[in-house]
Amino acid sequence: MPAKRIVIMGIFVADTAYRTPYNPPWGETVLGSAFRLGPGGKGSNQAVAAARAGGNCAFITKLGRDTFGDMARKMYADEGIDQRFVVPTDEHATGAAAIIIDEKSGANAIIVYPGACSHLTDIEIDRARELIDGAAIFMTNLELPVPQVIHGLRLARSLGTATILNPAPAVPVPAEIFALTDYATPNEHEAEGLTGLKVNSIEDARKAADALLAKGVKNAVITLGEKGVLVKTGSITEHLPVVNAGAVVDTTGAGDAFNGGFAVALAEGKDILAAARFGCAVAGISVTRPGTAPSMPRRAEVDALLGKK
Repeated sequence: MPAKRIVIMGIFVADTAYRTPYNPPWGETVLGSAFRLGPGGKGSNQAVAAARAGGNCAFITKLGRDTFGDMARKMYADEGIDQRFVVPTDEHATGAAAIIIDEKSGANAIIVYPGACSHLTDIEIDRARELIDGAAIFMTNLELPVPQVIHGLRLARSLGTATILNPAPAVPVPAEIFALTDYATPNEHEAEGLTGLKVNSIEDARKAADALLAKGVKNAVITLGEKGVLVKTGSITEHLPVVNAGAVVDTTGAGDAFNGGFAVALAEGKDILAAARFGCAVAGISVTRPGTAPSMPRRAEVDALLGKK
C-alpha cells in the first residue's frame, strides 16, 4: 500500500548563501569566505525533507517561468515530489533569499523575497482540493500571505485532513488561525511572537505551549535549537533532547528538516512523541551539512541514526 500523502503549501526561492567571519552592520562591507547558489524556501525545503525521509509528498506553490523556477521544477522531478499544483506564471519572477552564515558557529540570518509564490490565489489552492482530500497531512507556513495560509488550512480542515502550521517567519496572525491548527511547530522566537511570552528555557517553552493550546491549537511542538523540542498536548508535556549526528556545520534549514520529518512520521501513524523524535533525527543530520534542501537526509540515514539510540 502506498504511503499516505503529505501535501505541503509554501514557497520556493533560490538561496544565495554567503559564509562570513561576522554579520556586518549597516554601511560596512566584509569579504566572505564562500558562496553557494541552491534551492530554498521553507515549504520547498520541507517538501524535499519529507520526500527524502520516505514521504509521499506533493507541493503547492507558484513559480515564474525563469531560471530559478526551472531549478525548482527539476528538483521536484528528481526528488519524486508531485508538482501538479506548482502553478507557472509569466507575470512574476521566482523569488530569492540572501543567507548570511557565521563561518565559526554556523548560525545564520536570512532575508527572503517570495516573488511569484506570494501571488498564489485562493482559486489556485482550491484546484488542489482532490489532492488535499484523503491526505494524511496538510502543512503550510507563514512565508505565504496569511490570507492564503488560512484558506489552505480551512480547506484541509473541511476535508478532514490533519493540519500542521509552521508559523515561520514570525508575523502577526489573526486569532482564527489557531483553531485551524492541529499541530503548531514554532521555534522560540516564533512562539514568543504568537504568545507574547519570552522563551529562553524549557520551562518558558512549557508556558508558551500552554498559551498556544489556550488559543485553540490542538498540539504544540516548540523547537528549541540545541535544547531540543518541547511537545505539549492536552495530556502530554514532554521535552525531547536533540538527536546528535555530529559536528554542526550549518543550521540553515534545520527547522524545515524537522517539520518535513515530523510530517512523514505522523503520516505513517507514529504518535506525536515518536514523530517529534524522528523530526529531531532528520534535523540532527541536516545541520552536519551545508545548505538547505541539499542537506536533507535520506530515510536510511535517519533510520540508522535512530537505531543507534
